[in-house]
This record gives sequence, C-alpha cells and structure tokens, in this order.
Amino acid sequence: MSNPSQMKTGKDGAVDHHGEALPTLSKSSADLKYEELLNLPTPKFRGKYPGSSFFMRFGYFCLNRTKEVQFRNLIVSGKEKIPSEGGTLCTAWHTNGVMDPLLVILTHPKKAIVGARHDLVLRPILGWWARKFAVQPVIRKAELIRGGCSEEAAAYLNGRSLRTLAEGISTGYASALFPEGTSHNEAHLLRIRTGPMRTIIAAAALSDIKSRPRPVLQPIGLHFRVRHHWRTDCWVEYSDSITIPENAVSNELKEELESGGWKEPDFESVRALRDNLEGKLAPLTPNAPNWSTNRAWHLLGHLRNRAIGKTPNDWREEVLAARKERDKLLIEGDDLLMEKASSAAEILYKNNLDGRDLTISGDLRKANPLVGIARTPIFFLSLLTLPIFIISCGVQTILGYKLGNKTDEGLDARTTFQFMVAMFVSLLIWPLTALGIIFSIPIISPETTSYLPSLAYNGYLGWGLTILFGTIIIIVILWLIAWLNILMWDYLQDSLKAIRRRRLSRDPQGEEVVMLTTSIIQEIKS
Repeated sequence: MSNPSQMKTGKDGAVDHHGEALPTLSKSSADLKYEELLNLPTPKFRGKYPGSSFFMRFGYFCLNRTKEVQFRNLIVSGKEKIPSEGGTLCTAWHTNGVMDPLLVILTHPKKAIVGARHDLVLRPILGWWARKFAVQPVIRKAELIRGGCSEEAAAYLNGRSLRTLAEGISTGYASALFPEGTSHNEAHLLRIRTGPMRTIIAAAALSDIKSRPRPVLQPIGLHFRVRHHWRTDCWVEYSDSITIPENAVSNELKEELESGGWKEPDFESVRALRDNLEGKLAPLTPNAPNWSTNRAWHLLGHLRNRAIGKTPNDWREEVLAARKERDKLLIEGDDLLMEKASSAAEILYKNNLDGRDLTISGDLRKANPLVGIARTPIFFLSLLTLPIFIISCGVQTILGYKLGNKTDEGLDARTTFQFMVAMFVSLLIWPLTALGIIFSIPIISPETTSYLPSLAYNGYLGWGLTILFGTIIIIVILWLIAWLNILMWDYLQDSLKAIRRRRLSRDPQGEEVVMLTTSIIQEIKS
C-alpha cells in the first residue's frame, strides 16, 4: 500500500535496496558523529528505572505534566493485554516524531528503554535528558546509504544498541521501536523493517539464558485527530500481544549472546515474525490510500451512528466507527455512498469542521448559548491573569510556534518541538520568574519584609527555606494560571468552530453538505 512517490524524499533521490525513496535528512540527522555515539555509556539495568533513577523520576513527572497540556483528550485502552511478567517491546506506526515514543513511555505500566535516531542523544539539552533515560542510538538506512559511515561501523553500533535494548527487555523493562524506520505523513503503514523483530528474538534468547519469562511484542495503535495540532485528541490502543515462537531462538544465538557478543537471529524467523506483526499492525492504522479517504470513513461512521439516534462519545469511538466503515466497504463496496461521503467530508475539512459538527438529522449544529454563559467566568479570569500568563509562558508560546513551523524535520515533527519547548523552557523560565518575584517583593512593598525571616534569628537556613518554598508556591500558581488560559484557548476554539458552522450554513456549500449527509442517513436507514 506504500506509495514512495508521495513520501518526502531527498533531493539526491536516494533509495533503499527495495527501490523505495529514502526520507529527507534534516541537518541534525545528517550530522552523524560516530565516535561520540560509540563512547556513550551503556545502562546497568538495576532497579525500577533503566537509566538514572533520580532524573528519570523527575523526567517522568515533567513529561506527564506536559503531556496533559499537549492533548485536550487522551484515551488509553488495552493495558490489561500487557503481560504482568516479562518485558515488552512495543511497536506502532510512526507519524508524529518524538511524540510517538513519548506516548508509549508515559502510558505503559513498566518503565522503558528506547531506541531512537542517532542525533537525538547528542543534541545540547534533549540529548542530555535522552542519555539519562538510557536512550539507545540507531543509525537508519537513510543515513547509511548517504555515506554517514561505513556499513560495518553502522552494523557494529546498531548491533550494540539492539543488544542493549534486548538486555533491558529481557530484564523486564518495556521498550519501543518503530518498524517503518522513519516518521511520515501517509495514511497507512509503510513497509516495515526488521529491527524490532531481531531485538525481541534476542531478548527472548537472553530471557531463556537468565531463566526469566519471555518478553512479548506489543502492537499499538496511535491515533491522533490532527497529529500536528496542539490540544488535539489522542487514543493509545494497546492490542493483543504477540508471543515469540520457540523455534525462533536457536542454541547458536543463545551461545553468542551468553558470551557477551551479538548475533543476528535466523532470518526466516525474523521474516515470519515481521509478517505476523505487519498483519496485526496495519489494521491499527487508518490503513487508507490517502487522508481524504480516511476522512470519508470517519464521516460515514458519524452518520451511521446518527441513523440510529446516537453520536460517538469520544475520539476512540469515532476511530472504531471509521474502522467498521473501512472494513465494511472493503468487503461489500459502495462507490455511490463513498462518493457522497467524500464530497461532504472534503467540504467540512476545508472549513475546519468534521462529523462532530452535525446534528442527529445531518444538519450543521447551532451554537448553544447556555454553554457560552457557563464559560463566562473562565473567560474573565483568563483576561485578568493574561499578563502573568504572557510573562510566564510567552517565550514558550512564541518559540514553540516558530520552531514547530520552521523546522526542516517536516510536519510530523511540529508537535515534537512544541512539546519540548513547553517542557524545557518552562523548567528554565518558571524558577527564574519565581525568584524574580521573591526578590522584588521587598523593593516593591517594603512593609512585607517584616514577614520575612531575619538573618539575625533564622540565619541563612531560614532564608533558604523561604526562597525554596516561595519558589515552589509561585511555580504552582504559574501552573494554575497556565491551565486557566489553556482552558480559555479550548473554549475559544469551540467558539470559532461555531462561527465557522454558522458561516458555512449560509453558504451554498453548506447546503450541499446537508443535502449529502441527510441523503446518506436516509440511505443507511433504508
């Protein structure tokens, strides 16, 4: 189903050994610092965390807080399908840059060790955190074919990384690898590579050596309403795990791994496992030839629900409804129904609307004034705190917008930059803002100094504790103000959608949408 001509290809026209176009290299990924990668320390795999216990705990806390800001609604399902014993190698399609592994790391019940593109671990700030999280560098075919290093050097480094990942998985940690080998913009799964299969088979061999439960391969569906939008909806879908066949682990593989080396698993076993994974993973994607077809399926899902007097309750139900339409149409086929749905979905899409903007009968929804009245207090509180929000979050907002829109990484990396800026810049600015407020209080309001500890009686410890707790309190206040303005942003987007619905309802295209959707509902009912 892959269409290489639609992928973002490099100007050099480089292709892999299958003749498929290789993705464009960013400036960062093209700069392959092999010696630095070779000198990276390997994790010891002791305790709950595969990397630094302190920094991973703190990092998980910060990542979870930023994740809550990134998504308006985040749904996670199927975690009960993850075996309680043994490690897990999670795999998914890859359309949203660093957001994809982050969602696996933050939703999986076990702590994770991750393999990532080589340049991630060497970036100035992000790389330092990646090393604390024990992220393992991987050289992709895209860098290798373009002469980033020799094939032997890449094989050695990748073998070491895969061995380290296998060690971690066999110890009981989770991990995530994305078999397509690149983040992309397609509406379907690209041809998958063998890295995850080789890693999980090696992990199974190491588990046998250590007399531990064998790990499993865990397919995951990552579903974003609009993956490059901030405050979008997301559903993380854990599917049924795949066990590693007994015959995939040879005695030769065990012997080589037990001696501390690396050996490639048997290719036939790797290929069989790859085909199994591809069959399980493809249905967890839109699996559509293009995004316009997927939008038509989603609209049909909405309209089929409306035909029985229902509406999907959340993004997960919308995806499942679209999946049913996809599977139904692939078996039965209905060109006329799809033609109507495609036309209506395209008009809605061009007006930044979708199936949620329709009534039970298929008309365009009207705004509910009671909702606006209920949100008025939030609106006024947001306006009152807006100056503080600009001081504490203005830099993050501007920087995230500029970096996300100007990166050479592509549209699929947009939210990666926004997420990282929101987290790392806030970690720098908020403490400085808090300290600035604390030390400016005696200047702005001298009478408040009587409430502050005196060096004569409390010493430097009292002052230090005052500054510490004052900083924490102010940061919490800044966080609450940020959330208040984020809610206001959500409500503003809802209001803009209502305006767009009203504008479209007065346009001939709006009449066309209503004619098409009501016709589809009647056809479904009949």
